[in-house]
Amino acid sequence: MVSTTVGRSAVLGAVALSLLAVPAQAAPGAAHTATAAALPAPDKAGLRDVLRSAVAQGAPGAMARIDDRGSVYKAWQGVADRSTRRAITAGDRFRVGSVTKSFSAVVLLQLADEHKLTLDDPVNRYLPGLLPDDRITVRHILSHRSGLYDYTNDMFAHSVSGFEAVRNKVFTYRQLVKLSLKKPRTNAPGVAYSYSNTNFVVAGMLIEKLTGHSVRTAYENRIIKPLALGDTFYVHPDTKLPGRYARGYLTPDKTGAALVDATRQTVSWAQSAGAIISSTRDLNAFYSALLGGRLLSSARLAEMEHWTKVNSTTAYGLGLRRRDLSCGVSVYGHTGTVQGYYTYAFTTKDGRRSLTAVATTSNNATVLNTMARALDSAFCGKQAKTRRSATVERNEDIAPGVVRR
Repeated sequence: MVSTTVGRSAVLGAVALSLLAVPAQAAPGAAHTATAAALPAPDKAGLRDVLRSAVAQGAPGAMARIDDRGSVYKAWQGVADRSTRRAITAGDRFRVGSVTKSFSAVVLLQLADEHKLTLDDPVNRYLPGLLPDDRITVRHILSHRSGLYDYTNDMFAHSVSGFEAVRNKVFTYRQLVKLSLKKPRTNAPGVAYSYSNTNFVVAGMLIEKLTGHSVRTAYENRIIKPLALGDTFYVHPDTKLPGRYARGYLTPDKTGAALVDATRQTVSWAQSAGAIISSTRDLNAFYSALLGGRLLSSARLAEMEHWTKVNSTTAYGLGLRRRDLSCGVSVYGHTGTVQGYYTYAFTTKDGRRSLTAVATTSNNATVLNTMARALDSAFCGKQAKTRRSATVERNEDIAPGVVRR
């Protein structure tokens, strides 16, 4: 099913039309950037094919939304609920996983703008005695260069049993940090990039210490309410998703085993690293506002975009990913994995064309690779059909040290 929006009017068969305002263009950035106006038109047929393929490969449902300078295109395939067989739609809410990291980074960078935080200060200056090394700075935390071990490697070495062990469990931040500190660090502070959920658990602790409020309140007051994100929630430790949502299904490690409905969980194992609930509309609005300069000063946004190379097609800033696509264009946002959901949420350098694409499964490398193609369809258009050899996706948002099939 598809829906396209151009202007303010009309309904043509199954094609619904509406309008979404977008922010003004941001200041110029790094190389490999392009404004939305300079891009080819999205390949809508290609995007639909991505969603159909993801469902054929094991995702019960898949959905996507493109917001492009006032035009909206939505597509969806499959079901939101395997029991009721309700069809999924692009308006269904879902768990965003590590896209939460961008929200946490924005809050801390806003605090830096307010002179309540210095990025190159040691974390221990704000949270005395928390970490074993005073050289670990706030910047190291936000850029995954702290060397802190990712405790989810052990927690989810086995996908289903690991998940069931923590599905209803409530952790404190300090308990999660303690799990990390049981293992040696991966590198000295600042020496290398090594993705770790522990970093953004520490980010949540910093937010609560410096604001005097919960991360939920910080997200609401600083991002959700100002941007009118009506589908975005942080309900931890509640296990329910509010309103209309797509259920998420975890793929077991054993080939052929039944999918596990992972929708209801505390997500306490992630919290400020991955527990937000949102929608395709809201994530597009969030990244459009961020890259459009509506959430941070230009200086802080520039710091967020100071990149560390991850591989041939990706780089990481401060809670922000850059993806270099097949047509030479770079886009900015984050990937997200939480049990039952894969999310790609990215926007152009000026924030004026945004895509969020979601599949309602996880622990399925084939679906993960397929969903990555949505970026080329959205930002490269039909040029993506002549793309260079695809890089195999490696999910690092959860248990990055565990090799999956």
